[in-house]
Amino acid sequence: MKRKAVSRISLGLSMVLLSSALSGCTFGFASDPDDPDAAVREEVIDTSIDTFQYDSSLQGTKITLLNSKAEIQVALEKMGAEYGKRSGVEVEVMPVTDGDSPYTKVVSLYNSGNPPTLSILDTTDVLALAEEKAADLTQEPWVAEAEGYLTQINGKVYSFPLCIEGRGIIYNKTVIEDTLGEAFDPASITTLGEFTGLLERLAEAGMERPISLAKEDWSLGAHHLQYIYETRDGTSEGARELIGQLREGQFDLASYQRLHEFLNAFDVLMKYNVSARDPLGADYDEMAIDLADGKTAFWFNGNWAWPNLSEAGAENEDAYGFLPYFLNDDPSDYVNQKIQASPSKQVMLDGQIASEKEQAAARDFLNWIVYSETGQQMLAKTCNIIPPFQNNPYQPGDPLSRDIYEKVHGDKAFNASAIVPNDHWAVLGAAMQKYLAGRSDRQELTDSIRTYWDDQQ
Repeated sequence: MKRKAVSRISLGLSMVLLSSALSGCTFGFASDPDDPDAAVREEVIDTSIDTFQYDSSLQGTKITLLNSKAEIQVALEKMGAEYGKRSGVEVEVMPVTDGDSPYTKVVSLYNSGNPPTLSILDTTDVLALAEEKAADLTQEPWVAEAEGYLTQINGKVYSFPLCIEGRGIIYNKTVIEDTLGEAFDPASITTLGEFTGLLERLAEAGMERPISLAKEDWSLGAHHLQYIYETRDGTSEGARELIGQLREGQFDLASYQRLHEFLNAFDVLMKYNVSARDPLGADYDEMAIDLADGKTAFWFNGNWAWPNLSEAGAENEDAYGFLPYFLNDDPSDYVNQKIQASPSKQVMLDGQIASEKEQAAARDFLNWIVYSETGQQMLAKTCNIIPPFQNNPYQPGDPLSRDIYEKVHGDKAFNASAIVPNDHWAVLGAAMQKYLAGRSDRQELTDSIRTYWDDQQ
């Protein structure tokens, strides 16, 4: 769920552009929608088999889809066109302008009396809007295929989980092996101490600072800091309980072991940060180049970072993957065995303005994504998305998403999602930036977290 738009980098390379995060594509893999002249490598979609039952009564209906996941704009247009060709339903995909809040956009459309039929939103937005605006999807057939990835509000399902995104410490296996002169088995690293030892060995072998560490507040305040909630017990329910206690002032943050472990891990990342001398001057796009070129071996991020790596010259066949965000030296602790992966984008169906026929067409489109052979392929291959539906047999094409797919299906991922206020990543991201720059200590950061939650009461 990347908060920053992918910028174009002039590399003078022949690049495959996959435009996740949690990441972009056309009918297969697509160029950045802002750069229609960019090179594209198409992923073949087999449309010869189609057993989906189309409802002829929906022909001529038009529905709109608000897309807040900009990197799949082209892909969604392709999907909508393919569904429309077969069903007779027109699907218009409306992008959320870069920099705009999806929540603000959808609310403004409701206020104007012209909301989209379907809206791709963050889970927090669905929680804020669903009971007033959304249609109940609890009885939809795809609900049974998405067990474990549904968002329920008072026992009802109001949103369609679009994708699974995950995050951890991205590694470049080839770079590690070239630097150390030996084979590297990611599974051999099982604790923070072992990971630190690997970093030390890389430094001794000439890679002085093997880690890229983003300075952006969305990365620090959401992707890093939210581990303290998500790793309480590795479940969304545990994270929700902890956040509730913090909000009510009933939790002693200073004695919270996971916070201390998180800061121990973050201190290791800071120590070996390639931009350690000027951590707030780090450039996000250069981090992708550094990892692809071998200046660094690790980059904390999610599978949504693949477009940046692809633009930097990484190929689908390259050996990239994820290590866990190691928190301690207990190899049996699940946080040292698994990466975090959860549904990051939800599709909400308007139940307030849309006509019955428009709602029926929108429901049909969602079912087509889950149950049609073409829809299944396009979700995984065209959008390069990790499907949250257990009946979908297709994998995304890039190595980061493939690694998460394999981890999810191999019980090497924990599904915990911390639902926090919309300003959490900005406010506490700024506090994390201060800590990253060495301008505050653990006590001050802890006080900032406590103050933030006190203000939510």
